Amino acid sequence: MTRKDLPQDILDQIARGVVIPACPLALTSSRKFDERRQRALMRYYIDAGAGGVAVGMHFTQFEIRKPGVDLFEPVLRVCSEEIDRYSAEVGRPIVKVAGINGLTESALKQAELARELGYHVSIVSMAAFGNAMEQELIHHIRELARVMPLFGFYLLTGVGGIKLPYAFWRDLVEVENVVGIKIAPFDRYGTIDVVRALADSGREKDVTLYTGNDDSIIYDFVTPYRFGSAETARTVRIRGGLLGQWGCWTKRAVELHERLLGIVDNGDPVTPELLTLSAQITDANAALFDPAHGYAGSIPGVNEVLRRQGLLEGIWTLKREEVLSPGQAEEIDRVYAAYPHLNDDDFVKANLDRWLA
Repeated sequence: MTRKDLPQDILDQIARGVVIPACPLALTSSRKFDERRQRALMRYYIDAGAGGVAVGMHFTQFEIRKPGVDLFEPVLRVCSEEIDRYSAEVGRPIVKVAGINGLTESALKQAELARELGYHVSIVSMAAFGNAMEQELIHHIRELARVMPLFGFYLLTGVGGIKLPYAFWRDLVEVENVVGIKIAPFDRYGTIDVVRALADSGREKDVTLYTGNDDSIIYDFVTPYRFGSAETARTVRIRGGLLGQWGCWTKRAVELHERLLGIVDNGDPVTPELLTLSAQITDANAALFDPAHGYAGSIPGVNEVLRRQGLLEGIWTLKREEVLSPGQAEEIDRVYAAYPHLNDDDFVKANLDRWLA
């Protein structure tokens, strides 16, 4: 499947830039797949205004692929079915993004299954490649691009990603079936490597940049990236967000994204109030993502917000030791009290019974 096989409205969504939450995994107290609440999450994201949903990434837990767990196919199938059903009900196209992880043989099987289940694009983690040569990494991307359109993915090293230099991204953006890149190294140097590679390629109309830097969301959007001399420089912008933090408080994320696109497309002013909001969002992210403990509580942190809202029954993950870090619950309490404008609790409360029905 190539980009030409995708519905035009899906391609248009990707290119415009949309909110794509990185979807958590819903589990019961016995750590079994909670299909009812997984479907409710899809309804929440769509009603909140998200333009896509990403399933099978870090927040859905890479462990869903392990023998004995065997949740990769059930989770992707349930999410795909519910997105199709509910998006048809509301009359709006939703981009379905499937997370792909592992070495090439395994990753190809995941991508083929995702294509069969109706996903539009895959997003490819390179975490399994360790110290592999750049040629091996690009070979991996090219092989997966034969199966379906894809997003490149610069994953934070703190949660298993690897360092990916400018030369890798310069080769990646030349792969025809790459339609986007999620930039999530939580690092300004790495972010610029990706953006500069796209600018130097001249393919910014074919490849759309999405921030995954949950610690600098607004900064990424308001920056016009321009490299080179005045005669040759191109301006490249980040247009969308594919974020773990947007897996909760999604209604507020959609509202923020529309405001940020006004800056990108219309030259709306970057106000001091917006910069203050940027710092508040980063502070809130610190509570949810737990950088104080090496991001150990990042998945439980987002799950805790969804639990408080009633969307998840608990914060359980497939790894029993993966829990909130010491003091993290209190930090979430603090940012809730300090920044009530960041949460969408009232929106969830008004619709929760319907989503869970």
